[in-house]
Amino acid sequence: MKKMKVILVFSLFLSIGCATVKVQAPKEAIKVDISMRLDVYQHVQKDIDAIENIVTGSGEGEKPQSGLPSLVGIAYAQDLSPELEAAALRRKARYEELSSLEEMGVVGENHSGLVTVRKSSDGSVEELVGAENNDRMIIYKEIAAKNNTSVEEIQKIYAGRHQENAPSGTPIETGAGNWHMK
Repeated sequence: MKKMKVILVFSLFLSIGCATVKVQAPKEAIKVDISMRLDVYQHVQKDIDAIENIVTGSGEGEKPQSGLPSLVGIAYAQDLSPELEAAALRRKARYEELSSLEEMGVVGENHSGLVTVRKSSDGSVEELVGAENNDRMIIYKEIAAKNNTSVEEIQKIYAGRHQENAPSGTPIETGAGNWHMK
């Protein structure tokens, strides 16, 4: 009898202790949504630097501290299309006049990276502003295409650059549409 009790208890523990777990695949595949944002700003910034060095003449005649920065700048400058380079050179030709008008508050830098006439002026100023904006849009479109991003994103980045580098006295438009003097 004692043997029977032991066998019965052992059977009971064995049946309870050996529970099975059933693993079943889900009906639909498991989806993992990982959103990644490729940061293109580093490349965009190098393109902007190369173009603005052409426009402002920055970097001309400067001796690089090592060969590497010079090679990087040259590499990015060589990547510019002929149309983009021509637009940069036209901007360079009007750079001094535009800077003078900005300093006097006649024209300002808007939040879209374009120049806006702020004070009443003759037709030559509006013609100058139109030409500048056309060339800027050529540059923005080329950089956007090269870096696989939107023109609006390039305009936003470039607007900050133009506003930062604008001379004192330049009207600056904020993202909210308000104007203030730099």
